[in-house]
Amino acid sequence: MKSRDTLIRLRRFQVDEKRRRVAQIEMMIADFARMAAELEREIAQEEQRAGINDPAHFAYPTYARAAAQRRDNIRRSASDLDVQLAEAKAALADAFEELKKVEILDDRERSAERAAETARDQAEMDAIGLARARA
Repeated sequence: MKSRDTLIRLRRFQVDEKRRRVAQIEMMIADFARMAAELEREIAQEEQRAGINDPAHFAYPTYARAAAQRRDNIRRSASDLDVQLAEAKAALADAFEELKKVEILDDRERSAERAAETARDQAEMDAIGLARARA
């Protein structure tokens, strides 16, 4: 019984840990999206200020070029995190499945124990009833 409870606690801890990892990755992706959008606005402002929208133009603003590079790096990092997020969600699903298996097994064992206890109690009551009927 005690080892079963320990196993359930372990599985719950693993599920919680995987949930935290998924949430952390989702938060990082959201932060990257926000940062990329902010850089996109800064690039547009710089291009508007300079009056040049073509990055191939020789007078294209250096800040806009650097910000575009940072934005592209952030987007690449976010797409890498999308892969990690998919893996983390799969790991969470596996951990949750393992937890459910252990919980179902525990429920079955507890039900069997309750049924055995009920049968013992009923047998005792039957014995008391027979003893009274004979007396």
